[in-house]
Amino acid sequence: MIEALAKKIKLLILDVDGVLTDGRIIYDNFGDEFKCFDVHDGFGMYLLHRAGLKSVIITAKKTKVVERRAKDMRVAALYSDHRKLKIYKKVLSRFRVKDEEVCFMGDDLLDLPIIKRVGFAVAPPDARDEIKDSARYITQKKGGKGAVREVIEMILKSQGRWDKVIAEYSEVRNG
Repeated sequence: MIEALAKKIKLLILDVDGVLTDGRIIYDNFGDEFKCFDVHDGFGMYLLHRAGLKSVIITAKKTKVVERRAKDMRVAALYSDHRKLKIYKKVLSRFRVKDEEVCFMGDDLLDLPIIKRVGFAVAPPDARDEIKDSARYITQKKGGKGAVREVIEMILKSQGRWDKVIAEYSEVRNG
């Protein structure tokens, strides 16, 4: 069942805090904000891009650190607005996809309207209960600890893209 949902995906949309990070926000004495991102999630985003699929981030809060990470991960678009459903509708139009062709991963109540619409709704295990109750899949890994990579691998494998996208890393080289 999950594989059938993942097979249809053309666009991955992610929340940030609690999905790409563990949800903690750290401020220093100068008011600068810090977030920790998982390198495996980042490389998964690179593999997704190499496979020809696009990704989008919809987050409630605009920050420079998220802008930088989105650029590093080759995210096609970054939106910062707490009215996530409004942004989601714009994304559908911009990327010419239908609900059933979208995978969205969120963890808190702001994400609920999108979770209820997309074809493949995903939540990390530490998401709010309302999100987990509406998700089609709950990752084994926690947010900010490889959950995004887990979903990307599932999508790429279900679509038969995995072996091709990792081929250069699995070749045996002599000399």
